[in-house]
Amino acid sequence: MSTDSTQVPNVLVVEDEMILRMRAVDLVEDAGFCPIEAVNADEAMSILESRSDISLLFTDIQMPGGMDGLKLAHAVHERWPSIKIILVSGQVKPSDAERPADSRFFGKPLGVEQMITELQAMVGAGAWASRALPSAEECIGHRPPVRVGSGNAL
Repeated sequence: MSTDSTQVPNVLVVEDEMILRMRAVDLVEDAGFCPIEAVNADEAMSILESRSDISLLFTDIQMPGGMDGLKLAHAVHERWPSIKIILVSGQVKPSDAERPADSRFFGKPLGVEQMITELQAMVGAGAWASRALPSAEECIGHRPPVRVGSGNAL
């Protein structure tokens, strides 16, 4: 087991719409982190149960299935309290009381610069924040980075 202190933080991105998930992954990479993708809360829970290296959950609120993003956020907060949480939605805005403690909410469309700043404030500057993309060695076990679009909002 390596104790490499330069390990790049992993961010679990949960979004059921493929294009929006790709844009969120792009944003996470631009912030200097390794994205892990899930299409729904069930897949996200499976990933979290099999890994101990997730630093932040970045989830849409409205998703199909038995658990939406808000329920997922509460489940993650209760079971893995060290994982930071960002909730996003273009449709609903949960109150502070409805969200897990210390989580943050952002409405869509997301401003890229604002989200990068928030991600870095919550998790750290990222291992390659000054570079455009991570190397394969820095995101071991993750798919190669994919660049999508050049817009400034998600």
